[in-house]
Amino acid sequence: MPELPEVQTTATSLSPLLGQTVSNVTVYQPQLRWKIPDDIDTLNGYQLANIERRAKYLILTFQKNVLTKQVLLHLGMSGSLQQHPYGMEKRKHDHLILYFEKNITITQLHYHDPRRFGAVLWLDEYQDKLLDHLGVEPLEPEFTGAYLYNVIHNRKNAITRPIKAVIMAQQVVVGVGNIYATEALFMAGIHPSQPANTIAEQNINELVNFIREILQRSIEKGGSTLKDFTVGAGETGYFQQTLLVYGKKGLPCPQCQTPIEMVKITQRASTFCPTCQPLLQFIQ
Repeated sequence: MPELPEVQTTATSLSPLLGQTVSNVTVYQPQLRWKIPDDIDTLNGYQLANIERRAKYLILTFQKNVLTKQVLLHLGMSGSLQQHPYGMEKRKHDHLILYFEKNITITQLHYHDPRRFGAVLWLDEYQDKLLDHLGVEPLEPEFTGAYLYNVIHNRKNAITRPIKAVIMAQQVVVGVGNIYATEALFMAGIHPSQPANTIAEQNINELVNFIREILQRSIEKGGSTLKDFTVGAGETGYFQQTLLVYGKKGLPCPQCQTPIEMVKITQRASTFCPTCQPLLQFIQ
């Protein structure tokens, strides 16, 4: 599943389209997680003015004179946005193509989603349902050790839950998916099942720093390409080549050579080193 770094990488890859005008919109399969709006073709004549990311969502702002339209886009489990020169044939699972024109050059933007769990929606119709409840951004100044420590000790449902469940809760902090939570906890030496309220504030500070570090490094490397995720014109990220414990059950720990183990937390596989990340009564 595309996580925060993959979505940020996608947003960056779309920057060449800024200032270009939509000349055509073709919908091949409208039924994604939610139906693509019937009037999505009213983007014709609008210029792409801004691209931003909120959690795992992309917000594309289009302008035409004084009019503004905003598209909320989610890549789901297997979605991607890819740019191609004019004339590129539709592939299987290309559900939407936007044609952008600049001077006499036309670029095709293909929304590709084999599982169809993604979404292409009008922002104003789904803002309250999908965005308003989200927590802080992990790479913004608001995400600090003090913030996470206060959340743990002030929210009744978060206090005794496993720390991995807390940092993956979108109401607490957005975009820390399974890969990055697993890696950050390993780097911090914290067992993924460790009850959140048993972790000292200093260790929470360290965990927050590692979350920020690992997300930033992944963005710099183009994300973690798992299965069929690609961006831009089909480039793949290569952060997965640097993963330490994620997906490495049974392999030796890169720090102590102890075999990596796995436990399920909120139905997600969590790999960890039992030596480097012991489950303790209290971490201090």
